[in-house]
Amino acid sequence: MGKLLPLHPIINNILAIQITYRRTSRLSMRIVKNGDVHVSAPIGLSRDRVIAFIEEHRDWISDARKKTSERQQQRNAFYDKLPLSTRAEADEALRRLKALVEPMVERHAREMGVRPSRVFFKPTISRWGQCNVRDRSICISAYVLLLPEWCAEHVVVHEMCHLLEPSHNARFHALMDKYFPRWREARRETRRVASLSK
Repeated sequence: MGKLLPLHPIINNILAIQITYRRTSRLSMRIVKNGDVHVSAPIGLSRDRVIAFIEEHRDWISDARKKTSERQQQRNAFYDKLPLSTRAEADEALRRLKALVEPMVERHAREMGVRPSRVFFKPTISRWGQCNVRDRSICISAYVLLLPEWCAEHVVVHEMCHLLEPSHNARFHALMDKYFPRWREARRETRRVASLSK
């Protein structure tokens, strides 16, 4: 169970910290996306020891928060390249998405012998695509428009392979090897583009 712990005023003025007591043998911490610090502590460990641990790592926290902030700014700059705030912008993005993705779906459906019940688009940033195995629909992020075309195709094939194999298991990877042999390279390039673009 997590809780906010009143801390030393010097620490409190710098950052927000959440302490979670767990069945663990050691203290650990991580920086989350908004820059807050999450500390995991063994159940029963004294408050003073937790505070001392945090203070001992203030330099690490400062550096880690800076890097997290920089990554988040890069991420925001990447997604901001596709404006979707007006109806006209959204309509134009949808037109481009259909022109890009629908031929890919048709081509791979014939090759793979499987067809989604429908393909739709959302401006999701948590994942590039999603397959609903129950209704056999596929959702593609509008932001694939920011990727190289072959990386967007990798997203499409990835989700279509889930119509044949829901899990990311050995069979799924074998399907990806068969229908999109460059999938590992595409995944690396997608991560590189999304993380380094400004």
